[in-house]
Amino acid sequence: MQIKPVGEGATLADFIAVPWNLYGDDPQWVAPLKFERKEALSPKAPFFGHADWQGWVAYDNGKPVGRISAQIDHLYEPRYGEKVGYFGFVEAPDDQAWFDALLEQAAQWLRARDRVRMVGPFNLGVNQEVGLLVDGFDKPPYFMMGHHLPYYGQRLEDAGLSRAQDMLAYLMDPDYELPRVQIMLKKRYLGGVTVRTIDKKNLDAEFAMMRDIFNDAWAENWGFVPFTEQEFNAVGKELLLITPTDFLKVAEIEGRPVAFIVLLPNLNDVIADLNGSLLPFGWAKVLWRLKAKPLRSGRVPLMGVRSEFHHTKLGPGLAYALIEAMRGPAVAKGMKEVELSWILESNAGMCGIIESIGGYVSKRYRMYDKAL
Repeated sequence: MQIKPVGEGATLADFIAVPWNLYGDDPQWVAPLKFERKEALSPKAPFFGHADWQGWVAYDNGKPVGRISAQIDHLYEPRYGEKVGYFGFVEAPDDQAWFDALLEQAAQWLRARDRVRMVGPFNLGVNQEVGLLVDGFDKPPYFMMGHHLPYYGQRLEDAGLSRAQDMLAYLMDPDYELPRVQIMLKKRYLGGVTVRTIDKKNLDAEFAMMRDIFNDAWAENWGFVPFTEQEFNAVGKELLLITPTDFLKVAEIEGRPVAFIVLLPNLNDVIADLNGSLLPFGWAKVLWRLKAKPLRSGRVPLMGVRSEFHHTKLGPGLAYALIEAMRGPAVAKGMKEVELSWILESNAGMCGIIESIGGYVSKRYRMYDKAL
């Protein structure tokens, strides 16, 4: 076993390549696009405007078979007053020695920077891919959601990490039947609410509005760190490359935006057979499949209702109104399943709304922590 830092003996290409050497026998794994992973880890990525990171690669006879990263998000400590560090991208063979060695590398790096607690996995921050899959290994992951081997959770626990938080992924049929509670809320409270599609001619203003709503709506959630303007704009513009405009909806009260929802085509359906490469004809396949073929599934990664409505009757009504507004576009594109992810297990209100329209928990992701 050799463990080398990325940039000091290990390359970023080896770091990215590790899953290909672990998941070959897993029929549910979907290879990520290598160019996208490279861009996400580039020093120019918006996340690194407020964060530091280091990656390590573990080699077995020269073959990259394990990895881990450590990050410090400098927006966390001012908000919570605690010197917390993140770990992420953890992958290794089914041998406790590999996990112990990799986790200790991340812990040492964080201790050297005065961190007192290590939390993860974050790939890279809370507004990106988070959590370790601990239940739901029988289905492929949806786009921008993780997939892991079943032994990972036990290996992390045997290395001394403890459960910090669970997040849920729900699956639902977009062509659902309106529940009685939704019909009642619609009649009583939603008379002054209108739902519109985003204005593609004014994207900068629309992104600023959605970011403001999201940062307000999620401010009290576990581990929340606000989206920066650069991060949100970058995510928004990338997602619009694959997302029809009518998959982004905004709810307004007397012309004031108070909530929004984003539905994405599940890109993993489209790229599953590309093995992470867009060359030589991958781009053509992706674009043709997105434009010409029905979209079998989608994912709601972003949704927010302003906090002033969270403990009112109108709050659930706005959530129902946004989900209902997604029904027509989703069904028209041929979607049979939509994943809503991730939802904190402790968010009883949102879990109840999703379950009332037929949603069920399909995957469970877990965050772990450890004192340093």
